[in-house]
Amino acid sequence: MKKTWQEKLADDKGLPRVGRATGKMSRRWGNGMMVIPAPREVDALMRQVPRGRLVTINELRSALARKHRADFACPITTGIFSWVADHAAMEAVNAGKKRITPFWRTLKTGGEINPKYPGGMVEITKRLRAEGHQFVTQGKRTLVADFEKKLFKRLT
Repeated sequence: MKKTWQEKLADDKGLPRVGRATGKMSRRWGNGMMVIPAPREVDALMRQVPRGRLVTINELRSALARKHRADFACPITTGIFSWVADHAAMEAVNAGKKRITPFWRTLKTGGEINPKYPGGMVEITKRLRAEGHQFVTQGKRTLVADFEKKLFKRLT
């Protein structure tokens, strides 16, 4: 039977793991110590972002690197685990829960809204607009206007 999103979020698979970036990884992301976070760590950081504030995947990565005393966090797994946290949150909503991970407050680099999050662009912009955010369209991309001023920096 297929795992639920909540089960995927709870499955740490031996993570977090800290190690030296070598080979292709070091050419792509740089040299140094890299942390591969656990899904629940990413979810916990996303839950810290208060109403009206925003965070990007890169801020999540920086907080994870600080926590594990690494030079950087893996961008691929951090992005994947934020996506898992988003779907787990929508699964919780469908189950009738009120307090969920505010996934709509997590943006891509540059303040871009991630259209792959549950509900797509329509649902995310609706939730962000309700929190007072405005948007700018650049081609096919939708960005939160002045997102830098609304970034939440105190992730721990």
